Amino acid sequence: MPSNAPSLRAALRSPLLPFWLVIALLPLGRSAELGTALCLVGVLMLFARHPRALTEHQGAQLLLWLLGAYIAAALISAVDSVAPGKSWSTVAALLRYVPLGLYACFAIRRLEKLRALYVAVAVVVAIWTIDAWVQALTGWSLGGHAEAERISGIFGAHNLKLGPALAVLSPFVLWAARERWKVWGLLAAFVLMLGPVLLAGSRAAWVCYGLVALAFAWREARSPLRFLGWCAGGAVLLALAGGVAWKTSERFQTRMDRTLMVLQGSDKALDVALTGRLDIWRTSVKMIEAHPINGVGVRAYRYAYAQFAPPTDHFLTAETCGDGEGACHAHQLVLEVLTETGAIGLLLWLAGVVLAWRFWWRAGAGRDAAFPVTVALAAMLFPLNTHLAFYSAWWGLLFAWLLGLWCAALAVNWPAKEPDHAA
Repeated sequence: MPSNAPSLRAALRSPLLPFWLVIALLPLGRSAELGTALCLVGVLMLFARHPRALTEHQGAQLLLWLLGAYIAAALISAVDSVAPGKSWSTVAALLRYVPLGLYACFAIRRLEKLRALYVAVAVVVAIWTIDAWVQALTGWSLGGHAEAERISGIFGAHNLKLGPALAVLSPFVLWAARERWKVWGLLAAFVLMLGPVLLAGSRAAWVCYGLVALAFAWREARSPLRFLGWCAGGAVLLALAGGVAWKTSERFQTRMDRTLMVLQGSDKALDVALTGRLDIWRTSVKMIEAHPINGVGVRAYRYAYAQFAPPTDHFLTAETCGDGEGACHAHQLVLEVLTETGAIGLLLWLAGVVLAWRFWWRAGAGRDAAFPVTVALAAMLFPLNTHLAFYSAWWGLLFAWLLGLWCAALAVNWPAKEPDHAA
């Protein structure tokens, strides 16, 4: 490995440690907020010494615009929320993402620091992956005993976020393996992570991981014909892994049997295959029709659900959110934005997407530096999928963390080229 390659030790030195802690502590719930708090302290110290620092960093300015759209959508929805206390407290909590992202922009100014952070995140996710394999083989992991229908890994049986977390953060592992061991490292890392992603049982995570695989395949291929070859090879690997999992894992077999019910064609079978999400989406449409301008209020979905769902809705009788009050969120990004923040919120999100796309397109070499985090965000935000709640404390924190890192990566300073003395 070359001497200038990124190292885990470099990533854990100040000032990268506070930002990295958010991911390192992610399975431990609110403990991840320690990193957020440290980033806030760091940003306050920065601006105390350099009050005009913001004017000198394009990535930080981009971050403020993007978070402005994200938070403004929530703020406008809170004005007449059906659960004003919940909505206003959520808006207040969202403000902590600003110093978190700004810290990333100012702490990761050089390319070598960015790459070191990538490696550090890859190490954390690799540990989660190995722990998940241990649980799949023995039934136990650092998070305890496996859940009945799927493995839960270090996150624990009562916090089924292993699949989405692995899938969204997998680009860092694949990138690090590719950097260290070339294409064979990439393939090995893909297979290593494929098993836990499948066995975690989250079909949304399966879609995310498939998108990540396509992005890396295109990066390796660089041409349509070679890309098709990579896709064919990936399909073979996926079929082999799926076949082995189907024959050896009752958890995976149960999940696939439920998924394949979609082929029966009936509404009832489709709803079972989608774990009741069809009912949630129908109720979401009714919410949108009743509150089209600014929604029912950010994070007020569960409080409004009973007003629009039929009395026989099983989410009203099952303890899905703790006391049977209804579904917790829309389970789909576009529906979440429309139901909770309305058309105004959707327009703000779309404006943010357009701004982000324009900055990415003009970033030049920054696009290559930001590749792993770009893939992670693209997989996370892919609209043709089911999703966790983007305004929730946990998924929202991961989203904001990736967004801050992305803005930092696009504006990172590349090392100066060595002068050509032979010229």
